[in-house]
Amino acid sequence: MQATPHRPYHHGDLRRAIIETALDMLRTEKDWQFTLREVARRAGVSHAAPYKHFPDRTALLVELAMIGFDRLREALLDAKPEAPRSLLEEITPISLAYVAFGTDNPALYRLMFSAEEGRAVGMHLDQRALAVFEVVLDMLGRGQAAGTIRKRPVRGQATAAWALIHGITLLAIDGLLVPEKVGSAPLEAAIATLVDGLAIPQPNT
Repeated sequence: MQATPHRPYHHGDLRRAIIETALDMLRTEKDWQFTLREVARRAGVSHAAPYKHFPDRTALLVELAMIGFDRLREALLDAKPEAPRSLLEEITPISLAYVAFGTDNPALYRLMFSAEEGRAVGMHLDQRALAVFEVVLDMLGRGQAAGTIRKRPVRGQATAAWALIHGITLLAIDGLLVPEKVGSAPLEAAIATLVDGLAIPQPNT
């Protein structure tokens, strides 16, 4: 008797099957040029099945990006030290976690910050996307309140921090942080420079 083909989803869990299949395609193919029909084929469902949960391909891509933002926020919060003794001790592990997320998930990271996809649907103003930025805002706001960070518009400071770490992440994804050009620890050096610009010099104790 011929074995029944494996179905990659359980009855009633079609939405998750579509999302997990698309995430796997994003990882393996390293881009998001696939169609809903191809996602359906690989998920082992009819070509019309994805439309029960996603009206079009863009809707599926936005959900994948939102999952990326959720996971990035979790990674940053998990990396946050409980009792940092300095701004450098707090920013460094969070920044390293950010870059690690991007380099571990290059296609997903590029999708999350895709100008084309994001502008089309206002993706970057979704609360799930903003939640990542709010981790940085919270850290800097607390630092200002504690007198360890310079009193400047906090969103401007957060933008500077994000621009630096986001840029380094893209350079790392593209393999451009070669030691011969940027040294053996470019991220740590960049973070130290960032902290020098943010922190209020503390008297020696």
